[in-house]
Amino acid sequence: MQLDHYVNTLGKHLKSRFGERVHKLPLHAGFTCPNRDGSIGRGGCSFCSVDSFSEERDGSVDGQLAHGRQTIDWVKRYLAYFQAYTNTYAEIAHLRSLYDSALASHGVVGLCVGTRPDCVPDAVLDLLAAYQEQGSEVWLELGLQSAFDETLQRVNRGHGFAEYTATVARAQARKIPVCTHLIIGLPGETPEQSLISLERVLTEGVQGLKLHPLMIVRGSRLALEYDRGELAVLSLTDYVDTAAEMIRRTPAEVIFHRVGASARAPTLIAPDWCSKTLPTNNAIAHNLAKLGAQGYRTARPYPING
Repeated sequence: MQLDHYVNTLGKHLKSRFGERVHKLPLHAGFTCPNRDGSIGRGGCSFCSVDSFSEERDGSVDGQLAHGRQTIDWVKRYLAYFQAYTNTYAEIAHLRSLYDSALASHGVVGLCVGTRPDCVPDAVLDLLAAYQEQGSEVWLELGLQSAFDETLQRVNRGHGFAEYTATVARAQARKIPVCTHLIIGLPGETPEQSLISLERVLTEGVQGLKLHPLMIVRGSRLALEYDRGELAVLSLTDYVDTAAEMIRRTPAEVIFHRVGASARAPTLIAPDWCSKTLPTNNAIAHNLAKLGAQGYRTARPYPING
C-alpha cells in the first residue's frame, strides 16, 4: 500500500517540483554537539548514539555524495542531507564552505540541514535564505523531539521549547521551510502528550514533520536503562496508532519527511520491529486508509484528546 496516497510525503513534494524523483543523501560532515563537547553538557541526549547516523565518514562532503550517487544510480537529482549531530555548530565561513561544496556536487538540487533549536544564529539563517533565493530546495531540520520541557530535561536535550519557538519564528521571518522532528514513546510520555506536542508545533508554524519511534541503540544512556529493566519500548501497533493519529491531525499542506525510522544490528537493541521501515510505513498506510488520511481530523471540531 502506497503511503503517499494518504500522506503528503517529501518524495511527492519533490517530484512535483522537479518533475522526477529526488533522493536525500545523508552526510556526516564531522560536526559535534554542544551537548557533548561541554558547552552545555556532556554525554549527549540519552537516546543518541553515533552509530545511528550515516556510516560514511571519509571527511569529504563531495566524496560521500559521490558514494551515495553510486548506490542509487537510478536517481539523477539529490538533496544533500547534513544529518549527523549539529550541522550549524561551527563558524559561518566553515558552514558556507561545506554547504557550497554540497550544492556544487553533481545532481544536488538542495540542502537539508539537521540541527538543534539552540544552535541556529541569524547568520546561518541568512545563509540558508540566500541559497533558497538562488533556487535551491532548502530545509532547516530542527530536532525538537517533544514540546514538554520536563521530557526534554529527562532525555538531556539541553534546551527547552522556548528555544525552539524562537528559532522557528526567525526562520519563518526569512521564509525558510522548517521540518520538525518528534519522537513518539519518549520516557514517561503518553500518546496524548505526543498529540499535544504536535499541536504546539503546528501552532508555531511548520512546513515539514518527521516522526520517529523511540529506539534503544547501543552506546546510548537509554540502553543502560533498558538493560536494567527500567524502560519499556512501544509495540508496532502502539506506534502506528499514535503516528497515524498525528498524521490525521496535521494539515494537508504540511510535508512529512518521514513517518518512521530504522537502525541495523548490532546498533539496534529494541524494538526489533525498527530494523525495517517498510512494514511500519505499510501499517501506517493501512491505518490511514481505514480511519482517515492526513488532514482528516483538522477539518473537524475534535478536541486535542478526542
